[in-house]
Amino acid sequence: MASSLETTFSREWLRRGALACALWPVSLLFRGLAGMRRAAFAAGLSSSERLPVPVVVVGNIFIGGTGKTPLTIWLVDALRAAGFSPGVVSRGFGSKDAAPREVGPASTPAEVGDEPVLIAARTGCPVFVGRRRAAAGRALLAAHPGVNVIVTDDGLQHYALARDIEIVLFDGRGVGNGWTLPAGPLREPPSRRRDFTVVNTPELAPALAAAVAPPGSGPGAPWQMRLAGAVAERLAERAQRMPLAELARQAAAEGQGGGLKVAAAAGIGNPGRFFAMLRAAGLQPQELPLPDHHDFNDRPFAAIEADIILVTEKDAVKCWQIEELRNDPRIWVVPVSASINPALADQIVEKLRGRTPA
Repeated sequence: MASSLETTFSREWLRRGALACALWPVSLLFRGLAGMRRAAFAAGLSSSERLPVPVVVVGNIFIGGTGKTPLTIWLVDALRAAGFSPGVVSRGFGSKDAAPREVGPASTPAEVGDEPVLIAARTGCPVFVGRRRAAAGRALLAAHPGVNVIVTDDGLQHYALARDIEIVLFDGRGVGNGWTLPAGPLREPPSRRRDFTVVNTPELAPALAAAVAPPGSGPGAPWQMRLAGAVAERLAERAQRMPLAELARQAAAEGQGGGLKVAAAAGIGNPGRFFAMLRAAGLQPQELPLPDHHDFNDRPFAAIEADIILVTEKDAVKCWQIEELRNDPRIWVVPVSASINPALADQIVEKLRGRTPA
């Protein structure tokens, strides 16, 4: 039922149909309350804690996933290349503990969330999770005093933590129907101020750029982010790799009486983005979209007839925890990396230089 409701709202939020229009009066109330809450923090009526190092927030106003984790990984790498020592703070979706907790090599998605596990593995930088991000930031700095900038994965609306730079991320869905919850997919209106706007899309059309960065939302045009993957790695043995181009060649032979049958599964905010990337690589997999943060304990691959099942890195960290899936030779992981104009990193670093001696 939850999956059906998610599908219904995801579809309705892209247009102004009957359901969205019926909910529009409620969305006005939601928008007003969200604005009042933000204004209270801005006016000092609600307390906001400032950490002793600069804080960069990577977040979104579009509910669900837009690609924040790849952007966070890109940003950590860019800051490190510029001479900073970054750390990452995250809420940790599904984390059992409210108190701050460091993500270590033995941490599981059930303990700290799937995205923090992936960020820690990909970047090697300190990662802490906690419901209160300011407390998580303090704990991170206490454990790693050499860290001189903190990146928060999500947390755009977590105003209890003061921030120096805000990056708002969209994907190809733009602002949907442009309305706030529950009539639309937005937590805040598109005009919300921010320092940088990034759009995760293969093609940044002028209409999309204007929708996500309207006048008054912040300086400059939006930056385009592209996600790409070139290889698949077997889940059971990540050192075993196959170029996607070679996989596509072998799969193409399937219609000639041989070859490989390929399926793809994605439990992310926008599964279509993953499937589109695979199609761009020449694959035509059977598609299995799953809810965001799917835990895979329902064994979704049991009934799939395929020689290879491609999954995202975010899903792989959860599949690895289940012995049956970890040992399933059909499951292969497709790592992706973000590509953004390096000038964005230069501008972020320039802003940080004015706030830190690093």
